Amino acid sequence: MALTKLTTKLLFVAILGLLAFTQVGHAQFFNGTVGGDGDAAGGGRGAPTKEALVPAMFIFGDSLIDNGNNNNLASLAKANYLPYGIDFNGGPTGRFSNGYTMVDEIAEQLGLPLIPPYTEATNGDVTRGVNYASAAAGILDDTGRNFTLYNLGARKFVIAGLGVMGCIPSILAQSPAGLCSEEVNKLVTPFNQNVKAMINNFNANLPGARFTYIDIAKMFREVLTNSERYGFSVVNRGCCGIGRNAGQITCLPFQTPCNERGQYVFWDAFHPTEAVNVLMGRKAFNGDTTYVYPINIEQLARIG
Repeated sequence: MALTKLTTKLLFVAILGLLAFTQVGHAQFFNGTVGGDGDAAGGGRGAPTKEALVPAMFIFGDSLIDNGNNNNLASLAKANYLPYGIDFNGGPTGRFSNGYTMVDEIAEQLGLPLIPPYTEATNGDVTRGVNYASAAAGILDDTGRNFTLYNLGARKFVIAGLGVMGCIPSILAQSPAGLCSEEVNKLVTPFNQNVKAMINNFNANLPGARFTYIDIAKMFREVLTNSERYGFSVVNRGCCGIGRNAGQITCLPFQTPCNERGQYVFWDAFHPTEAVNVLMGRKAFNGDTTYVYPINIEQLARIG
């Protein structure tokens, strides 16, 4: 399942999550995203309900979109136990959520089945996509110096910036008043600005390439600022966790989570609930240029 064998695939690429969609003739890459209108979807739906816009999706990232690759690793970064997956059809899978992740919703919007983790994928799954995301994964210097997806045939990319990291429960818990850390948020801003500048440079200088930037920070601020509009009543604590803001210790095995999970923005100390993941996945798929620049995932997928 080496990437060198996926040059006929359409790939979706992200800073915190890389998705890949296949299309005969060349690879196309997109990068993870946030935000969206509409009701939150039930977990574990997974069966395609419309004709697929792309033949497959390949995913790279961290715990925001990991769906089980860490389950058998010697790592503490795991979510293959209840109450993780409490709202997912089939229970805990390794997703760091109560149900769907953002890429689950994007797959559904594209008309694809839920993409299996690399550790469980069969050779036949490669034709529909594989999820390589791994919790606690990062980007090494060598990775940046050896960015070869374009050389493998990738031509369509969606790159997501960082979110409002200073407002997650683990950071809120460090403030006696439970306030966002603007110091942390100010670190995110220049990073996102540089990513967007890089994308503009790639669009101008890589022949045949299409890059889209997803402004996750702006999307998440929209959710936090207008939470009631989206049906959320709790924006400053996790649904499952311990301590101040339910963010000092993240969700433990068999801990009892909150009952109104659809009203919470955060599932645990670090990750969104399914409701937010679905919201953000839909915004990434068909949102306007306020959050997705210069075109959204649906528009990118439909380009021949």
